[in-house]
Amino acid sequence: MTLQFDIDAQVDFLVGLLNTPSPTGYHVEAIAYVQERFTALNIPDLTIRTTNKGALLAIWDGEKHDAPRGVTAHTDTLGLMVKSIRSDGTLQATNLGGILWPGIEFENVTVRTFDDRRYRGTVMLANPSVHVNRDAARRDRNADTMVIRLDERVNSASDVERLGIGVGDFIFLDPRVEVLESGFIRSRFLDDKACVANIYGALVALRDAGLRPKQTTAFLISIYEEVGHGGASGWPFELAELLTVDMAALGDGQTGDEFSATICVKDSTGPYHFDMITKLRQLAQAHEIAYKVDIYPYYGSDGSAYWRAGGDARVGLIGPGVASSHGYERTHRDALLHSTHLIARYLLAD
Repeated sequence: MTLQFDIDAQVDFLVGLLNTPSPTGYHVEAIAYVQERFTALNIPDLTIRTTNKGALLAIWDGEKHDAPRGVTAHTDTLGLMVKSIRSDGTLQATNLGGILWPGIEFENVTVRTFDDRRYRGTVMLANPSVHVNRDAARRDRNADTMVIRLDERVNSASDVERLGIGVGDFIFLDPRVEVLESGFIRSRFLDDKACVANIYGALVALRDAGLRPKQTTAFLISIYEEVGHGGASGWPFELAELLTVDMAALGDGQTGDEFSATICVKDSTGPYHFDMITKLRQLAQAHEIAYKVDIYPYYGSDGSAYWRAGGDARVGLIGPGVASSHGYERTHRDALLHSTHLIARYLLAD
């Protein structure tokens, strides 16, 4: 059967999600966005709710119910949180997830207070000016040496406190989303919002074709993957299979690229399930989906979290190639297309 994929609609969904802040631990706006967009698809027999933890759970009744499946991607991202207020009115931050500190130097941010006041600022080295600090170029960039400079008239900790800013407030990094005519999409946090968009695109394709999944399927959009427990809970029934959708790590020694879907056979937590890998490779070959097979040396996924929590399903991992992970990332429309196509074929397969 022929499936049609509206990549423009998928990119539109992705841009909206990228521009919605969701550092791990702060889920409200992004989950509301995904819930609204999924609901607007008006798919019969697709029920949508949030879990106690705050993740989004959508369940689509399938043709059969004897071997239910799960599909998951995460909407939480890297980020920062206020750790302390310094005497000069700058903020010391703690990282949320594996932030690359040199990669966020001079990035603009929004600080969200407990009562939702928002202030702009910039991540920078303490005493950053090279005209007064001869060691500025040589200093390490880490949580101890970097600060947030607020774009407010503050010169002391008490000045900052009067703005309502305090310990534990979230700091949102600007994503800097750009969609280019060449087909490239560059932004922070394509990990893993590109894959939430893949799931959205697969839902659209099946809906437009008048199809439903072969098996009843739970779609979990998790919110704590970056700290290791996003997919560990929240599943509404025992799964026979779990398809985890997360970005493919690119770099020296890797086989993936920004134009294909990648099937991960092993990451730092060990190999994924042989039967699932075989099934995904066969689907990609049968439907002429451009794909790579790869191993990620420093990587874990919500599939790993599910297994560690005692899950018994067969787990596989796929995703679009994303360059410069945990930095200013980039992918291509072709990678979105092929990854979405593979998800859709998986949903329809026996």
